[in-house]
Amino acid sequence: MKKAVIDLGTNTFHLLIGDENQVIFRKSTAVKLGKGGINKDELQSDAMERAIVALKDYSEIIQQHEIPPYMVFASGTSAIRNAKNRNEFIAMVLESTNIHIYVIDGEREAELIYKGVKKAVEINSNAMIVDIGGGSVEFIICNHEGPLWKRSFEIGGQRLMELFMKTDPISSSAVNSMNDYFREKLLPLANACHQYQPKEMIGSSGSFDTINDIYWMKTKGALPSPENIAFDLPIKSFYEIYEEFLFKNRDERMAIPGMIELRVEMIVVASCLIRYLIQTFEISILKVSNYALKEGVLSEVFDEQ
Repeated sequence: MKKAVIDLGTNTFHLLIGDENQVIFRKSTAVKLGKGGINKDELQSDAMERAIVALKDYSEIIQQHEIPPYMVFASGTSAIRNAKNRNEFIAMVLESTNIHIYVIDGEREAELIYKGVKKAVEINSNAMIVDIGGGSVEFIICNHEGPLWKRSFEIGGQRLMELFMKTDPISSSAVNSMNDYFREKLLPLANACHQYQPKEMIGSSGSFDTINDIYWMKTKGALPSPENIAFDLPIKSFYEIYEEFLFKNRDERMAIPGMIELRVEMIVVASCLIRYLIQTFEISILKVSNYALKEGVLSEVFDEQ
């Protein structure tokens, strides 16, 4: 039987439809649910309206695939779980679209991300999975047997933009302030890295996908095939792309082959976080997984049937 998974991210909503554990339809929508309210823990009215429009579209697609409501799994993440008016929003969505949102905590989000990434990337040694969302960032230190340590931090891209990106291009002082902020907020991660010594980072979807697309355009002149779900990204190439992001404004970044509208703003602060992690924890191998939370949910619901 077909099943639908909806990932209601802080920046982007994703719809995935599967049949017998195979993805047969996918769609992403830039909703920007957390815009203007992410650091106030409140969903803004215009953001909720954008969300309803996107979810009405998803509801129609789900109906076209003849998927019953009890086979629709909608996960609310950082922006929704921290919002003071989340119950109001959830009720609005249910009334307008017949989609029931299940709010998941950061630990559960990290667990599902691990399950998604494991479907795409072979994990042999101690590795650190990083998923940079709009509201939160999930870190999972793991090996081939499973997670060794996992945690969600409310330092996502939309939050970082509102806190630090006051100019475009971003100022060097803002980058320095962000590094100090990472050092303070990510102390538990530093302790876990000291214990488990991961030297491989696996970037999960989102900004990592776009950085990888830019790398492919620079080196191969074409985007990777949609059938490719796991990639090696040379750290030297990441640094070159990162430098471009730092010194270009929005229009100039948009002109980079491989860049997409959805990522052009948040990718600056996301790449600052990636650079901080690589340097601080002496990461020597960087990989990218196209699979993330939504694929983890889909894998889980089919495994349970």
